[in-house]
Amino acid sequence: MFKKVLIANRGEIALRVIRVCKQFGIKTVAVYSQADRDSLHVRFADEAVCIGPAASKESYLKIPRIIAAAEITNADAIHPGYGFLAENASFAEICTTSGIKFIGPTPEMISQMGDKALAKETMKKAGVPVVPGSDGVVKEPGEAVEIARAIGFPVIIKAVAGGGGRGMRIVREESEMALAFKTAQHEAGQAFNNPDLYLEKYVVNPRHVEVQVFGDQRGNVMHFGERDCSVQRRHQKLVEESPSPVVDDELRQKMGEAAIKGCKAVHYENAGTIEFLVDKDKNFYFMEMNTRIQVEHPVTEQVTGHDLVKLQLRVAAGEALPKRKITPRGHAIECRINAEDPANGFRPCPGLITDFHMPGGFGVRVDTHSYAGYHVPPYYDSLIAKLIVFAQTRDGAVNKMASALEEFTIEGIKTTIPFHRQVMRDERFRSGVFDTSFLDSFEFHPQD
Repeated sequence: MFKKVLIANRGEIALRVIRVCKQFGIKTVAVYSQADRDSLHVRFADEAVCIGPAASKESYLKIPRIIAAAEITNADAIHPGYGFLAENASFAEICTTSGIKFIGPTPEMISQMGDKALAKETMKKAGVPVVPGSDGVVKEPGEAVEIARAIGFPVIIKAVAGGGGRGMRIVREESEMALAFKTAQHEAGQAFNNPDLYLEKYVVNPRHVEVQVFGDQRGNVMHFGERDCSVQRRHQKLVEESPSPVVDDELRQKMGEAAIKGCKAVHYENAGTIEFLVDKDKNFYFMEMNTRIQVEHPVTEQVTGHDLVKLQLRVAAGEALPKRKITPRGHAIECRINAEDPANGFRPCPGLITDFHMPGGFGVRVDTHSYAGYHVPPYYDSLIAKLIVFAQTRDGAVNKMASALEEFTIEGIKTTIPFHRQVMRDERFRSGVFDTSFLDSFEFHPQD
């Protein structure tokens, strides 16, 4: 096992990794920007190194500074968390050439699955169902129109190096293509420094269901069940749960087998997530693979009883995956608590938290780096906490989440807590019969 791990991230995921390392007796190194000087991950790490000013590109995305921090503190491994450099193949490669273990897949795996068009082709060859679309990168709007005519409108344009809904546009008819293509191309270039796009058939009102996978260095691959992430806005997830209300035993087996087949095709190592779209007839299609731990991993931990971050470290250190079959039990739901104003289009709401009271009780978990007196900086993702609940049934989990949200108090800034309270009361959500269009007809009432 490693002696010292540097966490190349911030916020709740950095604190999460620090806690796991302490269970192993591993020393930890936090890196932080000047804006994060008072963050809890800095306080609770054994060592902390400032890597630059507030802007991500001058701190958390600055590879030479992170490697230098690892070298001067003699860290023998780096955990990238999620976001920032977690899916950056160059960063993983530089870690390796610097003699530092990257806790995640190899650079080759990240490259192969990070290129969305290449990933789709890889899965197709492995026999995993894929959404009809372009064979690789689409160069210009005219080519996109020809492909769309062949597979039928509506279609969706996606950034090859994309994520988080950026560089993505739905095109419902031919006349919309030119503007949508150029807009997505510009957005992709700005967000990922890669303007390349590809095209897919747009599956109308699907469920967004993903499968948690793991591979070890000995060629073993297994899955830990699925998560439903269909409650989202602009392709960004807000509520996640496991298991999915729409997935029965037969579909679960098929999706799990497909996910394992896809992982074996690239000899996958460490934690990953294969994301699928599920249509109204329960056909499922590969969408993309995330080569890292996910924000929503706690719901899988709750229903399987496995600490996935701890498993990441074990696998990275060369240990084998558990041999016993994973059998999820009960139901877990996660609400992302963001520093955003849901009454004003979820506009970011940084500022000083004046009061912070977390809910408690059996089956209630809060992953956070926030506290009363903490100043939420305006420079990063607005996630300030994750509220996770577990119960034996979905109805029980929904009721427990509703109760926990009533108890969760954050003052001084606007948050998404009132929004989540309303979601838990929504009859469509409570029934489990909804899809990714859930918020299209959802009216938020601030007074509730």
